[in-house]
Amino acid sequence: LHDLYAEGFDPVLPAAELARDAALPAGIARHVEEVCTADGLVIVHPNWWSQPPAIVRGWTDRVLRAGKAYRFVPDGKGGGRSEGLLRVRVGIVFNTANTPQDKEVELYGDPLELLWRRVVFGLCGVPAVCRRTFSPVIVSTPAQREAWLQEVRDVVGAHFPQGRAQPAA
Repeated sequence: LHDLYAEGFDPVLPAAELARDAALPAGIARHVEEVCTADGLVIVHPNWWSQPPAIVRGWTDRVLRAGKAYRFVPDGKGGGRSEGLLRVRVGIVFNTANTPQDKEVELYGDPLELLWRRVVFGLCGVPAVCRRTFSPVIVSTPAQREAWLQEVRDVVGAHFPQGRAQPAA
């Protein structure tokens, strides 16, 4: 479990970390090791401008590294294709938003779905992706938020029955 803000996670990818075999700061190396040995990933973030917050984007840049989470191999057509290296069997993403989900899809085509399912988890070879958006938060009631938390428990429990997560209220 990582609270990137509480950890003071630096989302900026320094040039020194660009090389595949770069020496990584201990905290980043720990994140990489945990992701590379995980059976599943649960990511929770708000929808900001139809994207994750910068700290989450920086986490993907620094932790889901070429040579660890994925690699590029020849595609036989003169180009390359990604080959996922993670052993993660399911990626679960929970988003909060103030735009109702049907409006997000209508207006923007749901960029977060594309990002997580096809770009991030797709590139890293994660075979199953489950994403839920809870919205609109701004007008939600305590009862609605409790129902959302129960849905989180149910989704995580369905994918990881031995370790039913109990999200904080």
